[in-house]
Amino acid sequence: MAGFLDRAKEQAQQALNQGKQKVDEVQAHRAGGDLLKKLGAAYYAERKGTGTPEATQAALGALESHVAEHGDGFLRS
Repeated sequence: MAGFLDRAKEQAQQALNQGKQKVDEVQAHRAGGDLLKKLGAAYYAERKGTGTPEATQAALGALESHVAEHGDGFLRS
């Protein structure tokens, strides 16, 4: 009986870890999309004359940091 409970506990822990990993992936994906949106807004503002190149560069830097840490999978969906 104890062996069964140990296996059930292990399987539950694995499922919990997989769920947490999926949540982390979704959050990283959303954050990447938000950074990409901010870059687009900064670039648009710069082109319209209401933004600055520095703001665009800052948004690009933030996006590049995110890609370096989490990958660029959010760009493909």
